[in-house]
Amino acid sequence: MKAFLQGCSILLLLCSAAAHAQLYKWVGPDGKVTYSDVPPRSNAAKVENKALAVGEAGGSNLPFELAEAVKAHPVTLYTTRDCAACDEARKFLSERGIPFSEKTVTTNDDIAQYKQAGGEGQLPMMTVGRNKEKGFEAGAWGNVLTAAGYPETSKLPKTYRNPPAQAAAPAPRSVSITGNKTAETSASRPVVTDLPPAIGNAPPGFRF
Repeated sequence: MKAFLQGCSILLLLCSAAAHAQLYKWVGPDGKVTYSDVPPRSNAAKVENKALAVGEAGGSNLPFELAEAVKAHPVTLYTTRDCAACDEARKFLSERGIPFSEKTVTTNDDIAQYKQAGGEGQLPMMTVGRNKEKGFEAGAWGNVLTAAGYPETSKLPKTYRNPPAQAAAPAPRSVSITGNKTAETSASRPVVTDLPPAIGNAPPGFRF
């Protein structure tokens, strides 16, 4: 019995230590962001110290490093239909383990929203915080994500799923009243009618 109680005491101490482990974040001389449970060198440009509880990840279900990057530099991917480069970009972000929201561009309203976000007729486009990358190029996109603090290899939980793609400009919802019931439905989305003809396999008004 005594040995059992001693074993329980040691286990509790270990759990307590793990629950209050320190995680350090710093920016090195080369500008690279590093996360570790080991204190940084004295020449680190910026140091942050956070005590993590077991199962905690920056206030979300994501690992701390990833949650911090998402909070500071959220990623949005703008795509369109029949776009091989868009498929490659989506695959690239998924394989690197980048949480992102996808906005599809298919109507005049979508195009207006896309241009408001900084688009100039080239898809796919990725926004990382305020930074924009137009046209998919794995090296350039990877550099932007690394500079924003995203891990270079996937840290996503195996159960994580990105939200479904949504239109860049969601269709307005109409409300109809029948008797005592109110029904809310999505209005039909207008098709693109006022853009120049497509080039190759590109939708009207876009190039890849």
